[in-house]
Amino acid sequence: MSDLAAAPSAPASGAGALFTLNRFFAALLLAAIGYFVVWGLGYTGHNHVTLFVLATLFGVFMAFNIGGNDVANSFGTSVGAGTLTIKQALIVAAVFEVSGAVIAGGEVTKTIRGGIVDLSKMAIAPMDFVYIMMSALIAAALWLLFATRKGYPVSTTHSIIGAIVGSSIALGVIVSGADSALALVQWDKIGQIAVSWVLSPVLGGLVSYALFFQIRKHILNYNDEAEQQILRIREEKRAHKRHHKEAFERLDELQRISYTHAMARDVQVMNDDDFEADELESDYYRELHRIERKRDEIHAHRALENWVPLIAALGAMIISSMLLFKGLKNIDLGLTTLHNYLIMGMLGAAVWMAVFIFAKTLKGSSLSRSTFLLFSWMQVFTAAGFAFSHGSNDIANAIGPFAAILDVLRTGEIGAQAAVPTAAMITFGIALVVGLWFIGKEVIATVGHNLTKMHPASGFSAELAAAAVVMLASLLGLPVSSTHILIGAVLGIGLVNRQTNWELMKPIALAWVITLPAAAILSAVAFVTLRSIF
Repeated sequence: MSDLAAAPSAPASGAGALFTLNRFFAALLLAAIGYFVVWGLGYTGHNHVTLFVLATLFGVFMAFNIGGNDVANSFGTSVGAGTLTIKQALIVAAVFEVSGAVIAGGEVTKTIRGGIVDLSKMAIAPMDFVYIMMSALIAAALWLLFATRKGYPVSTTHSIIGAIVGSSIALGVIVSGADSALALVQWDKIGQIAVSWVLSPVLGGLVSYALFFQIRKHILNYNDEAEQQILRIREEKRAHKRHHKEAFERLDELQRISYTHAMARDVQVMNDDDFEADELESDYYRELHRIERKRDEIHAHRALENWVPLIAALGAMIISSMLLFKGLKNIDLGLTTLHNYLIMGMLGAAVWMAVFIFAKTLKGSSLSRSTFLLFSWMQVFTAAGFAFSHGSNDIANAIGPFAAILDVLRTGEIGAQAAVPTAAMITFGIALVVGLWFIGKEVIATVGHNLTKMHPASGFSAELAAAAVVMLASLLGLPVSSTHILIGAVLGIGLVNRQTNWELMKPIALAWVITLPAAAILSAVAFVTLRSIF
């Protein structure tokens, strides 16, 4: 399942290394939190020190659980397919998730005043706003922790939305009564979230099914048939050698000497690249040459050379589009839509050439090994692109509410926008990676193993399909969840292979539905508690 899952049965040296890594990541997180608290106290002017420290712990805890659930979900297919080990996934996550968060996480984050809860309809004291966001962070984090320990991949976006709804309604009930509180919620957007429970996995499953069905038809099935033909040719060669040995043993001594000399001359002839079959003297090598010609006529690597580069180019264009239009949308690069399309085209062409050349170099290797290597490389790049986009977007589920809290503590007012300090981005990015390391293995096992078996080709298909649907939904404004899309894509793979664990999918789907109300109830309780204490 993963290095972590295998830890209990590992040798003493392996257990020692694991313990060392655990201590390293724990120390790294504590050091990041310590530095940020010191920095943040100065940033907020030492206002409401206790609230600031508590909000920091809540925010980091939320980022930690996003890493354990959402990031683990993103890398589950790569680990399950055997493309990456958990340690390698951690390295990729560390580089691309944190880079996405810091580089493209957005210099400014809205404080969600006009989001799913319209807080402008109610006069809110600045500190009540702080309690709303703090409650949302701790409630969403606790729900994510519960789901993660169960191995259920759930939407962190839905978690934080539900939590904000719960704490906002709690304040509304206290201030102006239940009817006015419920009027704060934009129920049409709640309806869109409900639609996404069905729409997201269905879209992910349809695209994944269509993509992997074609890959299986034109590449994997072709390779299987080619390997069967190669096995039959090998058996024919073995039978030919046995037949020749039996015939050779029936010859007298002079005939053996003569035939051996003829075979030796044939060996020399066959070493020439431009030899002709008519030049061969012995029946053994003439028949052997005929059998080898049958092997050349199979064109075993044709599918890898023709189809894989095209699929890789398509994947490069989809991943680059997700980065350009979604991952880097918060950075003013000065690129027009035409520029983005040209960049996508250039990357697609470059990847097509690189993969084609790589496939050519694998011509002497076995088909199964060549297929595994090609799709493994492709899956690493899709995972990296997905991680960057994820870090640049979904970290907002933790950093957005926290940035709003920081802004109120610093200024004493509720602003329309809240700046996101780089120090907060780095700290929360580290928390993402540490969360993946400590609690991500259950979700990785669910996505990578337990829903269906994964191969680099199917894992690549799932990741690419999910990226394509996320990109398409963003352009069309459809209410979708990237987590639900990827799970749907994994189910699509299972449908093609007829190996889908529907029994496991039942509690996962239930968890999706429960996420919103569960986070809302936890947040309402947390809000009442915080307001009564402070």
